[in-house]
Amino acid sequence: MKAMSQSEKALADLREGLVQHRVWMMLGWQDIKQRYRRSVLGPFWLTISTAVLISAMGPLYGKLLGQPTGDYVSYIAPSLIVWYFINSFMTDAGGVFISAEGHLKLTRMPLSLFVYRVVWRNFLIFMHNLVIIIPVYLLTPMKVDLYTPLFLFGVLLLLLNFVWIGLMLGVVCARFRDVPQIVASLLMVAFFMTPIFWKTEMLGDRTWIADYNPLYHLVEVVRTPLLGGMPSLYSWLFVTGLLIIGMITAFVLFARFRARIAYWV
Repeated sequence: MKAMSQSEKALADLREGLVQHRVWMMLGWQDIKQRYRRSVLGPFWLTISTAVLISAMGPLYGKLLGQPTGDYVSYIAPSLIVWYFINSFMTDAGGVFISAEGHLKLTRMPLSLFVYRVVWRNFLIFMHNLVIIIPVYLLTPMKVDLYTPLFLFGVLLLLLNFVWIGLMLGVVCARFRDVPQIVASLLMVAFFMTPIFWKTEMLGDRTWIADYNPLYHLVEVVRTPLLGGMPSLYSWLFVTGLLIIGMITAFVLFARFRARIAYWV
């Protein structure tokens, strides 16, 4: 019988990880329960802190930037919710395999299962935070329209991109333990370079700062439908292209070093 190649083993790992969806869904939920053990509100503490930040910073920054308070609050609410989703995942992604050390050394489980686990965990927290949008719809000019359901497609694209990001960062961070700190520092800089508290039109003739920022487009495909608009074709194509290139690159990296991960952690 012919031995499986590295690529075939990596593909089988990704497939088996998906098949075992009950396992990574349970592990993701257990992570949240463990994190908020003995807490009355649990993950809703994140929702409350996000809501407080929006309520405090919205009127302040709206005044500083000369924006109507209602319009500005309706802009930063989905912006911050999506940004926290991305930031939280990318921060966790570095520890995908490191945090699963016990499982990797004691059991034979698909490595991709732990990537899906982190994606699922952050998706659950995102859904908790999305509750904030309801009062924003009721209290600001932001309204539901025909474009609003498109945010679900944007979330799907975001989750698919998270898979390759998790694979790539998981492998690299398992080998080089300084990388998670580098990622955290870069995300802090990226927060101020990405249109979250400010809008792209404020850049004037320097919109290229946003146009070539992958994080901007990842935020945009989810945020704009929630604001009642259609993301630009450029954003859709950018995120789709990022997904294709990222998946290919991450798969090659995963196939090449998959067998070494258990030893690195």
